[in-house]
Amino acid sequence: MTVLTEDFHAGAFLVSEGNGTRSREQITVASGQTLKAGAVIAKIAAGAIVGAAVAGNTGNGTLSAITAGNGIVPGVYKALCVEPATNAGIFEVFAPNGVLLGKAIVAVAFAGPINFTIADGATDFVSGDAFTITVAAGSGKYVKYDDSAADGSDVAVGVLFAAVDASAGDAHGVAITRDAEVVTSMLIFDAGQASPAQVNALADLAARGIIAR
Repeated sequence: MTVLTEDFHAGAFLVSEGNGTRSREQITVASGQTLKAGAVIAKIAAGAIVGAAVAGNTGNGTLSAITAGNGIVPGVYKALCVEPATNAGIFEVFAPNGVLLGKAIVAVAFAGPINFTIADGATDFVSGDAFTITVAAGSGKYVKYDDSAADGSDVAVGVLFAAVDASAGDAHGVAITRDAEVVTSMLIFDAGQASPAQVNALADLAARGIIAR
């Protein structure tokens, strides 16, 4: 006997939402996906990355191995020399919103929303020398949440209200992106997202006012 399995209906995962359409948002689902109602989704927030020394630096060291890390956002990151030293130095690293992310040590890889290594040059750095790392905005399209991604889609931003077939091209959809309560057991994650990743996603959603019950 053939066994048929019915997917969740549109919005079946909702316990409550804001008045009117406050909790809902029209979105574009990126091509190449077929997502079900209740899928936890994220946005492609970051694009190309370019690093550069600030004009007027005394030290002539360089920036290399620049890659995106988890939680990257578009904008200009900055590394500012605060503790110069012979053939060494320490830089404070700031996010585009000015929040201190940590300290980067010359010749040691820095890991965070942005990853890079500052190399020493023939002329030592002095206080105030700096590098900028500019992250272009991503497409802004939505994809399934992936905790291991490095383009912004490692941050859960909503739950897909109804199924969307974008297998043949970008497709429009509706998502719950704020002020709602949802049923945890009815949220859909990709098979590769194990328990720790799902916990991270639920925390991301809670920060947006989407509370899993």
